[in-house]
Parts: sequence; structure tokens; C-alpha cells
Amino acid sequence: MATDIKPIVSFEESFDKLDIRVGRIIEVELETRTHKPTYKMVVDFGKYGKRVSFGRFTQHPIEEVKDRLVLGVLNFEPKKMETVVSEVLVIGVQYPKAESGEAAFVSPAANAKIGSKLF
Repeated sequence: MATDIKPIVSFEESFDKLDIRVGRIIEVELETRTHKPTYKMVVDFGKYGKRVSFGRFTQHPIEEVKDRLVLGVLNFEPKKMETVVSEVLVIGVQYPKAESGEAAFVSPAANAKIGSKLF
């Protein structure tokens, strides 16, 4: 068993408090005001609105990012990243063989409804 697993927490005190929903990236561009390559993404969460996210998903070509379904945490406080502010955390994992911080998207396997909740 791995030794770096975090302590056990209850569902009600952790996962249940997060509002993670499906969104569609409707706009994407390379952000040049950050220290490392970053995408500025506008994500549409349907009735939950459109939010701006900045993320290091730049191993994915822009044409693969636009219109992609993603999972986003809607109820985190906005996060300042140098000179920009990310309004939503788009969930990702380490991109294979990329430098630390480069992310690959975590996306629904099916064409899920925009705004639907992760459970």
C-alpha cells in the first residue's frame, strides 16, 4: 500500500462539500501574462454560468481544447495566478512525460449534460 495517501476523511466533510460540474470550453487562448505557458479558458456550465479558468493544459493543442467537456470545481474561491485570476478549477492530472504542473484533462467518457454534478 502506498505510504503517501492522505488520512481518511468522511464523505460529508470533504467530497460532499465540493460542487463539481460538467462544463464545455467555449473559448481558449494562450495566456502570455503568466510565467509558464497557460491557457485562458472560458467554460460554460449552463445554468451555473460561464467562468474563466487558467490552466497548464498546453500539451493539448488549442483545437483539441475548444468544445471539450471538462469537470470544474465551482465553489472554490477565485485563485490568483501571478497577474490573472482563475474563477473555477478545471480538474486535471499530470500530463504523461511532461514537466511538473502540465496537466491532462479529466473529462466525462460520455457526452454528459452541461452543468450536471459529479457524484
